[in-house]
Amino acid sequence: MAKESMKAREVKRQKLVDKYAEKRAELKANNDSIGLQKLPKNSSKVRLHNRCSLTGRPKGYMRQFGISRITFREMASQGLIPGVKKASW
Repeated sequence: MAKESMKAREVKRQKLVDKYAEKRAELKANNDSIGLQKLPKNSSKVRLHNRCSLTGRPKGYMRQFGISRITFREMASQGLIPGVKKASW
């Protein structure tokens, strides 16, 4: 499990990205680098990091499901993910 502070930090960054998205796009269209520099650093989409929605794990993230590989394996084994089953051939 990730620390709660790390999860909260990612949520805070996501809120800033959403808040300033329109303004950033406008400044980029006008090539206004000074205006972009005045915005908060965390308002840049590049600073976001994908995390597992259940555990907060930052590594081994599967975009299609929004969870980490470990959580995915556990849930798939229990049959909690529709359409996913263990491979056998």
